[in-house]
Amino acid sequence: MDIVVKGHKTEVPERFRRHVAEKLKLDKIQKYDGKVISLDVEVSKEHNPRLADRSDRVEITVHSRGPVVRAEASAADPYAALDLATSKLEARLRKQHDKRSSRRPGKGRVSAAEVGDVVANAAQLTDTGELPIAAGQSEESPAEYPPPHKAGPLEVDGEGPLVVREKTHAAAPMALDQALYEMELVGHDFYLFVDSETKQPSVVYRRHAYDYGVIHLDPYPLAGS
Repeated sequence: MDIVVKGHKTEVPERFRRHVAEKLKLDKIQKYDGKVISLDVEVSKEHNPRLADRSDRVEITVHSRGPVVRAEASAADPYAALDLATSKLEARLRKQHDKRSSRRPGKGRVSAAEVGDVVANAAQLTDTGELPIAAGQSEESPAEYPPPHKAGPLEVDGEGPLVVREKTHAAAPMALDQALYEMELVGHDFYLFVDSETKQPSVVYRRHAYDYGVIHLDPYPLAGS
């Protein structure tokens, strides 16, 4: 299993790389998933002094033959952030392992009660107040508005803490319960997928408490509707 440690706009000391290798031991990960191919660990640092208590962020992504599992956490130093992210990762891997073990041959869609359990546990695992993509920039207002500038494919007019990250994923059609399950594994508040029943691009997202919503996109709406 390969472990790739990289910094996002920050340098990663060799001492921390060794600590990651010790923390994420192969036997510890394979206890829950024996098909792990690689682990990506991304370290980033927030330079805003107002966010000093969570200035270091660590994101761990597990790539295997199954769904991608991701966990992230922020703390006052990278070692504490790694500890928190590792705990979240182990909880999600354990959840995935338990679900695989409890499946019976020929079992179809999960029940409404099981879906409710998934949503409840997902809400507990991600109740950190963090967004999947953090945009931490100074909140001080400039004396003058800056000229328009480019942020990825977008043109930004004025001062805005905008971070654009582009990703392209393979979209194998899946059922709603599977999309909900994979949303939990990556620790996001939403999950984009292609519905296997409607064949439509869809998004499942977390709402208040344990509720969730689903949005379906119709690429061919009726004229005049």
